[in-house]
Amino acid sequence: MFGLSKRAITILFGLLALAFALGAILLFTPQAGQQTRGKPVLWVNGKALYELDLLRLQGNDPLYAASPEGLLKTLVDTYFLEQVILTEALKQDAARVRVSSAEVRQEVNRIREQFGLKDKAAYEQFLNQVGYTDAQLRAEVKTQLQIQKRLEQIRSGAKPTEEEVRFYYEVFKENYRTEPRVKARQIVVDDKALAEELAAKAKAGEDFAALARQHSKVGAEQGGALGAGPGEAEPKPVTQVVFPTEVGEAVFALKGPGVVGPIAAGGRYYIVKVEEYLSAKTPSFEEVKEQVEKDAQEAKGNGALEAYLEELRKKAQVRFAEDNPYTYQNPPVAKVNEKEILLSEVLQPVFSNQQTVALVQQGLGELAVQFFLPQTLENLIDRELLVEAARKSGKPFIGSKAEIAEAYLRYETRDVTASEEEARAFYSENPALFTVPASAKVIGVNFKEEAQAKAFRAAALKGGDLEALAKAQEGTVTDYGTVNPNQLPAVLDRLVFKITETFPEGPLGEVSEVIKMEDGSYTVLLISDRKAEELKGFAQVAEEAQQGAVSRKRSEKAQALIQALRKEARIENRLAEVLQALTPETPSQEPNSQEEPKTEEAPANNP
Repeated sequence: MFGLSKRAITILFGLLALAFALGAILLFTPQAGQQTRGKPVLWVNGKALYELDLLRLQGNDPLYAASPEGLLKTLVDTYFLEQVILTEALKQDAARVRVSSAEVRQEVNRIREQFGLKDKAAYEQFLNQVGYTDAQLRAEVKTQLQIQKRLEQIRSGAKPTEEEVRFYYEVFKENYRTEPRVKARQIVVDDKALAEELAAKAKAGEDFAALARQHSKVGAEQGGALGAGPGEAEPKPVTQVVFPTEVGEAVFALKGPGVVGPIAAGGRYYIVKVEEYLSAKTPSFEEVKEQVEKDAQEAKGNGALEAYLEELRKKAQVRFAEDNPYTYQNPPVAKVNEKEILLSEVLQPVFSNQQTVALVQQGLGELAVQFFLPQTLENLIDRELLVEAARKSGKPFIGSKAEIAEAYLRYETRDVTASEEEARAFYSENPALFTVPASAKVIGVNFKEEAQAKAFRAAALKGGDLEALAKAQEGTVTDYGTVNPNQLPAVLDRLVFKITETFPEGPLGEVSEVIKMEDGSYTVLLISDRKAEELKGFAQVAEEAQQGAVSRKRSEKAQALIQALRKEARIENRLAEVLQALTPETPSQEPNSQEEPKTEEAPANNP
């Protein structure tokens, strides 16, 4: 429950993204005369949408590409038409927004540049392909710019109050917590013997900056000072990410001043002197006020956009033609206290999920519906309960419904702590989180013929220039770098990490046997810098284990809170009944199903 980014835009059901996506499709939908657009399928606030226009939109929808039938067809139709209705309502509402001819011209020029339409002939050919005149294209571009401006008006017009900003900080305080940092200097050299000599001198107390200026291959002019800019010689706080993995782990394991190294990484050797260790800390509100204000503004804007789109859809007057080819069904599938959840609200997150799309395209759409719809509805029920509880609390929560639900759980679990005993238990129960995986530096040399591979292997065991040795046998060199298990092709991964014995070692490292690959070629591996899997000691990861234990306890408390809200609420889940009712009759009974009328005054969203 606590893995979401505070910056995540969680617009209700993804409607904003859908509006943009559908708008992009509409931008390149030919706008022919009414007589060539077929019959009207539906009207949105009195504006007709025609059969051929919707068919063209269908052609861009991967769900329709799978030719859905039965219940799945009804659900896909409803999902599709909800997008069409919302987008049309949005276009109509945005029509009053002013867009200058200069803005339209700039956007058309951008489109021409994007599609490589520099000369007039290429542009005219493009217009012909998409079925537009230049005037029609500019009219559609104007519509898209109006939509963008309208949405930005809604977003930017939602200004958080000082109380909301301060409360936002209290809820998401942990997101502003700084990482541990160090003030340090480093010496980087290519020679192992020199690295060991310099490390000994540094540990004996010699001037580290002077040693760095004299010997380091990196940052010598700054005396090895990390974080220092050009012309500077004093280190500035840096996080672990600035170091190679092995070096960073050793440096931050010190938890204080000291010298570490030499440590081999990336073919070089590192010696690091930590001058000061700066623990992670949570800054005060004043220290991060500017960033908090930006984040709160974003959240408030998300909530305003969500409410705007919901209201736009709710007010939309929709009417379907009697003989339209679609099956639109949008009944309530659940009720949470007094709030109804419509079928379309559940369909949107399910059908916008690429995993669902893939299943539908594989002919497994019914399975996707059975698997994803119930769980999605349960999540929406939880969300409604949490939003209602947040509003009843009287606290100034802001954001979309999903953001408010997350914020409420964060706030209600903010005081959870974990003892050292609980941290140790978390460490013991989750060793994978604290284990450094096995690693090795691997180079593969591939040959077409087995004889070439064997000749290369014999030469590699004696040493020499790798590229020259490979070229002599027409081999291709692939440097995989430092890899962990399951990162190499399966046959190579098994050879490097699953076999306990090592290979004969030469000047270039371990040299594997000749391996026959699945494509019939032959490969020889050169392996160096092997490191076995290692479980970090508790002392080294105590802080991470503490955080893990707290996160687990917060998650457990959050789930208990949701269950308590469920017990107190009046929840009616009718999804199974609705789906059963929407499932077509068996083929022998199918003629009777046609008696059901296809005309409907589609309510604005069945509020």
